[in-house]
Parts: sequence; structure tokens; C-alpha cells
Amino acid sequence: MQMYIRFIIPAKDEDSGKRMGLFQAFGELRDAGILYHYEEDQLIKIRDWFNENLEKPSSFSRSRKPHAQAVAISWFKDTAKIHLAKMYEFAAILKSHGYAVEVIRTERIGYIVYEDEYQATAEPYSDTPT
Repeated sequence: MQMYIRFIIPAKDEDSGKRMGLFQAFGELRDAGILYHYEEDQLIKIRDWFNENLEKPSSFSRSRKPHAQAVAISWFKDTAKIHLAKMYEFAAILKSHGYAVEVIRTERIGYIVYEDEYQATAEPYSDTPT
């Protein structure tokens, strides 16, 4: 059975009400101006790698309505080894600035609305850890 992995911090996203992912945390750190230049450069390099090597999900909702609220969250597949290694590298920098990064794993991510070789995006079930 497929295992899915998500990297999160305790802070909640205002739109989804779910815990934030690491890319959102990077935005906070960058805006606060507390990253060392080499850390910011490394995080930008990793973010850019993801932009080149991971498709942006085409859907964040089961609804076909154009203005439907996006409620789905993204997960890595456990087979996406390089992507996961990059996320652990990203997490290490955030941890060094006091972020409590949690890695959650589950086989039940919810109603899948987008999927590719490396990731799936799903509207979570009520018992899905988010």
C-alpha cells in the first residue's frame, strides 16, 4: 500500500485551517529577514529545484466549479526519494531557526483530486492527520 508523507509546522494556514507546509514557513522566515544569506540562497535553490522537478497540482478541490474553495493538501509519495531528501534538507534549515518541523505519514490521505509520480493532493478524510 502507498505511504504518503507531509512536512508541516504547527502554525495553521489561514485559508485551509490546516498546518502549514515548509514552503509557507520559508516565506515567513524570509519576510522576517532572519535567515543568513547562505541559508536563504540554499532554500531558494531547493525551492527552484522543486519548481523544475515537481508538477504544480492541477486541482485542489473535488468541485468542478471555477471558484470552489481549495481544501486539498499535498503529500509526497514515499517512493519520491530525491524529493524527500530535498525536503529533509529544507527542514534542517527551518529547525535551526526554531521551527518545530513534523513529518507525518499515512496511507489514508483522503479523496485524491490530483496525482502524479511523486505526489498526490487530496481533500482529507476526517481522520487524516493534517
